[in-house]
Amino acid sequence: MTTPLAIAFTPNYFVPAATMLRSLLDASADGNFEVICLVTEEIPVRMQEKLLRLGKGRLSFRYITLKGRLEGVYTDPRYTEAASFRLLLPELLQEYDSLLYIDCDVIVRQDLARLYRETALADNYLGVVFEAPIEDQANRFRALGCDPRRYFNSGFLLMNLKAMREEKVSEKLLEACKVPYLEFPDQDALNQVCQGRVLPLSPLYNGIRTFFLPQYKADFCRQYPQEGLWEKVQQEATIHYTGGKPWQLLTVQFAAWWRTYDSLPEEIKAEWEAPAQVQRLWHLYRNKPIGWLIETSRSLKRKLR
Repeated sequence: MTTPLAIAFTPNYFVPAATMLRSLLDASADGNFEVICLVTEEIPVRMQEKLLRLGKGRLSFRYITLKGRLEGVYTDPRYTEAASFRLLLPELLQEYDSLLYIDCDVIVRQDLARLYRETALADNYLGVVFEAPIEDQANRFRALGCDPRRYFNSGFLLMNLKAMREEKVSEKLLEACKVPYLEFPDQDALNQVCQGRVLPLSPLYNGIRTFFLPQYKADFCRQYPQEGLWEKVQQEATIHYTGGKPWQLLTVQFAAWWRTYDSLPEEIKAEWEAPAQVQRLWHLYRNKPIGWLIETSRSLKRKLR
Protein backbone atom coordinates (compact mmCIF):
# COMPACT_ATOMS: atom_id res chain seq x y z
CA MET A 1 0.00 0.00 0.00
CA THR A 2 1.36 3.42 -0.98
CA THR A 3 0.73 6.26 1.44
CA PRO A 4 -0.11 9.66 -0.08
CA LEU A 5 1.81 12.47 1.60
CA ALA A 6 1.61 16.18 0.79
CA ILE A 7 4.44 18.61 1.54
CA ALA A 8 5.09 22.22 0.56
CA PHE A 9 8.51 23.68 -0.12
CA THR A 10 10.54 26.01 -2.31
CA PRO A 11 13.94 25.37 -3.95
CA ASN A 12 15.73 27.16 -1.10
CA TYR A 13 14.06 24.74 1.36
CA PHE A 14 15.22 21.72 -0.62
CA VAL A 15 17.72 20.41 1.95
CA PRO A 16 15.34 20.64 4.95
CA ALA A 17 12.70 18.88 2.81
CA ALA A 18 15.18 16.13 1.89
CA THR A 19 16.19 15.78 5.55
CA MET A 20 12.55 15.32 6.57
CA LEU A 21 12.04 12.71 3.83
CA ARG A 22 15.18 10.85 4.93
CA SER A 23 13.77 10.65 8.47
CA LEU A 24 10.38 9.56 7.11
CA LEU A 25 11.96 6.59 5.34
CA ASP A 26 13.98 5.67 8.44
CA ALA A 27 10.88 5.73 10.68
CA SER A 28 8.58 3.82 8.29
CA ALA A 29 10.81 0.88 7.47
CA ASP A 30 8.31 -0.86 5.17
CA GLY A 31 6.40 2.20 3.95
CA ASN A 32 6.17 3.51 0.39
CA PHE A 33 4.97 7.06 -0.20
CA GLU A 34 3.57 9.10 -3.05
CA VAL A 35 4.84 12.58 -2.24
CA ILE A 36 2.70 15.41 -3.59
CA CYS A 37 4.90 18.51 -3.61
CA LEU A 38 3.10 21.85 -3.46
CA VAL A 39 5.46 24.50 -4.79
CA THR A 40 5.46 28.18 -5.68
CA GLU A 41 8.00 27.71 -8.45
CA GLU A 42 9.42 24.86 -10.48
CA ILE A 43 11.83 22.61 -8.62
CA PRO A 44 14.93 22.15 -10.82
CA VAL A 45 15.09 18.76 -12.55
CA ARG A 46 18.42 17.95 -10.90
CA MET A 47 16.79 18.35 -7.47
CA GLN A 48 13.85 16.19 -8.49
CA GLU A 49 16.23 13.47 -9.64
CA LYS A 50 18.19 13.62 -6.38
CA LEU A 51 15.00 13.14 -4.36
CA LEU A 52 14.11 10.11 -6.48
CA ARG A 53 17.51 8.58 -5.79
CA LEU A 54 17.11 9.36 -2.08
CA GLY A 55 13.87 7.38 -2.07
CA LYS A 56 15.45 4.26 -3.64
CA GLY A 57 12.11 3.19 -5.08
CA ARG A 58 10.12 3.93 -1.94
CA LEU A 59 9.24 7.52 -2.88
CA SER A 60 7.42 8.73 -5.97
CA PHE A 61 6.80 12.43 -6.61
CA ARG A 62 4.23 14.76 -8.13
CA TYR A 63 4.86 18.49 -8.35
CA ILE A 64 1.96 20.96 -8.37
CA THR A 65 2.80 24.62 -8.92
CA LEU A 66 0.33 26.86 -7.09
CA LYS A 67 1.76 30.33 -7.54
CA GLY A 68 -1.04 32.90 -7.28
CA ARG A 69 -3.71 30.41 -6.18
CA LEU A 70 -4.22 32.21 -2.87
CA GLU A 71 -5.09 35.64 -4.26
CA GLY A 72 -7.08 37.65 -1.75
CA VAL A 73 -6.09 35.42 1.15
CA TYR A 74 -4.02 36.99 3.93
CA THR A 75 -0.58 35.40 4.25
CA ASP A 76 1.68 36.55 7.07
CA PRO A 77 5.01 37.88 5.72
CA ARG A 78 6.85 35.66 8.22
CA TYR A 79 5.74 32.58 6.28
CA THR A 80 5.88 31.56 2.64
CA GLU A 81 2.73 31.37 0.56
CA ALA A 82 3.37 27.62 0.32
CA ALA A 83 2.50 27.25 4.01
CA SER A 84 -1.18 27.88 3.20
CA PHE A 85 -1.42 25.51 0.22
CA ARG A 86 -2.68 22.71 2.49
CA LEU A 87 -6.03 24.54 2.56
CA LEU A 88 -6.49 23.71 -1.14
CA LEU A 89 -5.76 19.99 -0.92
CA PRO A 90 -9.36 18.69 -0.89
CA GLU A 91 -10.07 20.36 -4.24
CA LEU A 92 -6.62 19.86 -5.74
CA LEU A 93 -6.53 16.11 -5.19
CA GLN A 94 -9.95 14.87 -6.24
CA GLU A 95 -8.60 11.33 -6.70
CA TYR A 96 -7.79 10.92 -3.00
CA ASP A 97 -10.20 10.32 -0.14
CA SER A 98 -7.52 10.98 2.47
CA LEU A 99 -3.82 11.76 2.87
CA LEU A 100 -1.14 12.91 5.26
CA TYR A 101 0.26 16.43 5.29
CA ILE A 102 3.54 17.29 7.00
CA ASP A 103 5.73 20.39 7.23
CA CYS A 104 9.35 20.16 6.14
CA ASP A 105 10.90 21.49 9.38
CA VAL A 106 10.38 18.07 10.92
CA ILE A 107 12.32 14.96 11.89
CA VAL A 108 9.93 12.01 11.69
CA ARG A 109 10.36 9.37 14.41
CA GLN A 110 7.03 7.51 14.07
CA ASP A 111 5.79 5.06 11.43
CA LEU A 112 3.47 7.27 9.37
CA ALA A 113 2.62 4.57 6.84
CA ARG A 114 1.22 2.48 9.67
CA LEU A 115 -0.69 5.44 11.12
CA TYR A 116 -2.29 6.14 7.75
CA ARG A 117 -3.16 2.49 7.23
CA GLU A 118 -4.67 1.92 10.67
CA THR A 119 -6.49 5.19 11.48
CA ALA A 120 -10.20 5.56 10.69
CA LEU A 121 -11.24 9.21 10.51
CA ALA A 122 -14.98 8.41 10.29
CA ASP A 123 -16.74 11.77 9.75
CA ASN A 124 -13.89 13.85 11.16
CA TYR A 125 -12.21 16.30 8.80
CA LEU A 126 -8.77 15.88 10.34
CA GLY A 127 -6.58 13.77 12.59
CA VAL A 128 -4.52 16.21 14.68
CA VAL A 129 -2.20 16.66 17.64
CA PHE A 130 -3.46 19.17 20.18
CA GLU A 131 -1.02 21.69 21.57
CA ALA A 132 -0.51 21.91 25.34
CA PRO A 133 -1.47 25.57 25.82
CA ILE A 134 0.79 27.66 27.99
CA GLU A 135 -0.60 30.60 29.92
CA ASP A 136 -0.09 33.36 27.36
CA GLN A 137 -1.56 31.25 24.53
CA ALA A 138 -4.91 30.38 26.08
CA ASN A 139 -6.41 33.86 25.73
CA ARG A 140 -5.40 34.03 22.06
CA PHE A 141 -7.07 30.69 21.35
CA ARG A 142 -10.26 31.84 23.12
CA ALA A 143 -10.27 35.05 21.08
CA LEU A 144 -10.37 32.89 17.94
CA GLY A 145 -13.43 31.10 19.30
CA CYS A 146 -11.44 27.95 20.06
CA ASP A 147 -11.20 25.83 23.20
CA PRO A 148 -7.54 26.22 24.30
CA ARG A 149 -7.37 22.49 25.12
CA ARG A 150 -8.55 21.61 21.59
CA TYR A 151 -6.29 23.91 19.56
CA PHE A 152 -4.04 21.93 17.22
CA ASN A 153 -0.84 22.52 15.31
CA SER A 154 -1.36 22.24 11.55
CA GLY A 155 2.17 21.08 10.68
CA PHE A 156 1.01 17.47 10.79
CA LEU A 157 -2.46 16.49 9.58
CA LEU A 158 -4.27 13.33 8.59
CA MET A 159 -6.84 14.80 6.19
CA ASN A 160 -10.26 13.43 5.25
CA LEU A 161 -10.32 15.00 1.79
CA LYS A 162 -13.60 13.32 0.81
CA ALA A 163 -15.56 14.79 3.72
CA MET A 164 -13.89 18.17 3.31
CA ARG A 165 -14.78 18.25 -0.40
CA GLU A 166 -18.38 17.23 0.19
CA GLU A 167 -18.86 19.99 2.75
CA LYS A 168 -16.88 22.64 0.84
CA VAL A 169 -14.40 23.12 3.68
CA SER A 170 -11.73 24.66 1.42
CA GLU A 171 -14.08 27.53 0.58
CA LYS A 172 -14.73 28.13 4.29
CA LEU A 173 -11.02 28.01 5.10
CA LEU A 174 -10.09 30.50 2.39
CA GLU A 175 -12.85 32.84 3.56
CA ALA A 176 -11.62 32.57 7.15
CA CYS A 177 -8.10 33.53 5.99
CA LYS A 178 -9.18 36.82 4.44
CA VAL A 179 -8.75 38.70 7.71
CA PRO A 180 -5.37 40.28 8.57
CA TYR A 181 -5.39 39.68 12.34
CA LEU A 182 -4.67 35.94 12.45
CA GLU A 183 -1.25 35.24 13.95
CA PHE A 184 -0.92 31.89 12.15
CA PRO A 185 -3.37 32.36 9.26
CA ASP A 186 -3.81 28.86 7.85
CA GLN A 187 -3.50 27.16 11.24
CA ASP A 188 -5.94 29.51 12.95
CA ALA A 189 -8.43 29.11 10.10
CA LEU A 190 -8.20 25.30 10.28
CA ASN A 191 -8.91 25.45 14.01
CA GLN A 192 -11.87 27.77 13.58
CA VAL A 193 -13.50 25.92 10.69
CA CYS A 194 -12.77 22.32 11.68
CA GLN A 195 -13.41 22.48 15.42
CA GLY A 196 -15.61 19.65 16.61
CA ARG A 197 -14.65 17.53 13.60
CA VAL A 198 -11.12 16.49 14.53
CA LEU A 199 -9.74 13.16 15.75
CA PRO A 200 -7.07 13.53 18.48
CA LEU A 201 -3.79 11.76 17.74
CA SER A 202 -0.95 10.99 20.12
CA PRO A 203 1.55 13.80 20.73
CA LEU A 204 4.17 11.33 19.48
CA TYR A 205 3.17 12.29 15.92
CA ASN A 206 3.85 16.03 16.20
CA GLY A 207 6.25 17.02 18.93
CA ILE A 208 6.22 20.79 18.81
CA ARG A 209 8.89 22.89 20.52
CA THR A 210 7.16 23.25 23.91
CA PHE A 211 6.77 19.46 24.23
CA PHE A 212 10.54 19.21 24.66
CA LEU A 213 11.20 22.10 27.04
CA PRO A 214 11.28 21.16 30.76
CA GLN A 215 9.71 24.45 31.84
CA TYR A 216 6.51 23.43 30.03
CA LYS A 217 6.31 19.89 31.40
CA ALA A 218 3.41 20.78 33.74
CA ASP A 219 1.42 22.25 30.83
CA PHE A 220 2.09 19.12 28.77
CA CYS A 221 1.03 16.80 31.60
CA ARG A 222 -2.23 18.69 32.11
CA GLN A 223 -3.06 18.14 28.44
CA TYR A 224 -1.64 14.61 28.28
CA PRO A 225 -1.82 13.07 31.77
CA GLN A 226 -0.94 9.48 30.73
CA GLU A 227 1.83 8.17 32.96
CA GLY A 228 5.23 8.17 31.28
CA LEU A 229 4.06 9.98 28.13
CA TRP A 230 6.26 13.05 28.72
CA GLU A 231 9.35 10.83 28.90
CA LYS A 232 8.24 8.85 25.84
CA VAL A 233 7.83 12.06 23.84
CA GLN A 234 11.39 13.09 24.69
CA GLN A 235 12.76 9.83 23.31
CA GLU A 236 10.39 8.91 20.47
CA ALA A 237 8.19 11.77 19.29
CA THR A 238 8.46 13.22 15.82
CA ILE A 239 10.26 16.56 16.25
CA HIS A 240 8.62 19.64 14.74
CA TYR A 241 10.88 22.68 14.87
CA THR A 242 8.14 25.24 15.45
CA GLY A 243 10.61 27.76 16.85
CA GLY A 244 14.18 28.29 15.71
CA LYS A 245 15.44 26.03 12.95
CA PRO A 246 18.43 23.79 13.75
CA TRP A 247 20.12 24.58 10.44
CA GLN A 248 20.19 28.24 11.55
CA LEU A 249 20.91 28.16 15.30
CA LEU A 250 21.26 25.99 18.41
CA THR A 251 17.71 25.02 19.30
CA VAL A 252 15.57 22.31 20.85
CA GLN A 253 16.54 18.83 19.58
CA PHE A 254 19.36 20.38 17.55
CA ALA A 255 21.36 17.15 17.28
CA ALA A 256 18.47 15.05 15.94
CA TRP A 257 18.21 17.18 12.82
CA TRP A 258 21.96 17.23 12.18
CA ARG A 259 22.33 13.48 12.63
CA THR A 260 19.72 12.94 9.93
CA TYR A 261 21.32 15.58 7.72
CA ASP A 262 24.66 13.80 8.07
CA SER A 263 23.07 10.64 6.64
CA LEU A 264 22.01 12.38 3.41
CA PRO A 265 23.81 11.61 0.15
CA GLU A 266 26.58 14.06 -0.65
CA GLU A 267 24.78 15.12 -3.84
CA ILE A 268 21.93 16.53 -1.75
CA LYS A 269 24.24 18.26 0.74
CA ALA A 270 25.96 19.91 -2.22
CA GLU A 271 22.78 21.94 -2.86
CA TRP A 272 23.30 23.95 0.30
CA GLU A 273 26.10 25.49 2.30
CA ALA A 274 25.32 25.35 5.99
CA PRO A 275 26.00 28.58 7.91
CA ALA A 276 29.61 28.28 9.05
CA GLN A 277 28.88 29.16 12.68
CA VAL A 278 26.12 26.55 13.01
CA GLN A 279 28.20 23.91 11.26
CA ARG A 280 31.09 24.55 13.68
CA LEU A 281 28.65 24.24 16.56
CA TRP A 282 27.45 20.87 15.27
CA HIS A 283 31.03 19.64 14.90
CA LEU A 284 31.64 20.60 18.55
CA TYR A 285 28.35 19.03 19.62
CA ARG A 286 29.13 15.84 17.73
CA ASN A 287 32.41 15.56 19.64
CA LYS A 288 31.63 12.84 22.19
CA PRO A 289 32.65 14.52 25.46
CA ILE A 290 30.85 17.78 24.67
CA GLY A 291 27.75 16.14 23.23
CA TRP A 292 27.58 13.70 26.15
CA LEU A 293 27.77 16.54 28.68
CA ILE A 294 24.97 18.48 26.96
CA GLU A 295 22.68 15.44 26.67
CA THR A 296 23.38 14.35 30.27
CA SER A 297 22.66 17.85 31.58
CA ARG A 298 19.35 17.98 29.72
CA SER A 299 18.38 14.50 30.94
CA LEU A 300 19.08 15.46 34.56
CA LYS A 301 17.03 18.64 34.23
CA ARG A 302 14.06 16.63 32.91
CA LYS A 303 14.27 14.18 35.84
CA LEU A 304 14.49 16.95 38.42
CA ARG A 305 11.34 18.71 37.21
